[in-house]
Amino acid sequence: MKITQMFLAFSLVGGIWILYLLIGLSVLSVAIILERLLYFRANRPKPGDFQPKLLSYLQTGKIEDAIGLAQKAAGPEARCARLALYSRHEGTDVIRQNLLNGLLTEQHRMEKRLLILGTLGNNAPFIGLLGTVLGIIKAFYDLSIAGAGGPSVVMLGIAEALVATAMGLFIAIPAVIAYNYFQRRTRQTRQQLERLAETLLLYLKSEPTSGSSGAGAKTR
Repeated sequence: MKITQMFLAFSLVGGIWILYLLIGLSVLSVAIILERLLYFRANRPKPGDFQPKLLSYLQTGKIEDAIGLAQKAAGPEARCARLALYSRHEGTDVIRQNLLNGLLTEQHRMEKRLLILGTLGNNAPFIGLLGTVLGIIKAFYDLSIAGAGGPSVVMLGIAEALVATAMGLFIAIPAVIAYNYFQRRTRQTRQQLERLAETLLLYLKSEPTSGSSGAGAKTR
């Protein structure tokens, strides 16, 4: 009974604080969506520009030109290419490990803050529902205290309480759409980076390592 009274006292505060919480979460959600949109726009892979030029240089043995292209370009493809090209004399295993580290780093950058966005999409409706339940409890309690006004008093309280549920859905729907979109962009970019990594390994595995070039110098 004491627990029930404590929960009733908490419920009588109403759902107004839930609304303030939801407003803050909506601002956070919009900020993350905008930041991620700007990130993916700035780091969008350009398969029609960077990769063909890079592969053309590698096919013709113009490694220095390939390095210069990777240094001038921006984005995840260029960053992974630089990791491979800078370690081209250290052996296939080192190149492969550097490319793997680069892929993991780029994936971490692309998935940054997406966990928050997914959490908001999954839980914002429940937060809004909590505000609605608290508002309904307060509306019925106010009716019992007032004793007059009839159903209109309850209807007004319920209408105000349902605002919290609507607010929760208003946050969740764009958050879920944006989360799915960014996850799809992340998968597409990772697939492109994996194809680029395989190609770089294919062309760079024949490069002499620093140890073998040193041994060749001694034999001379």
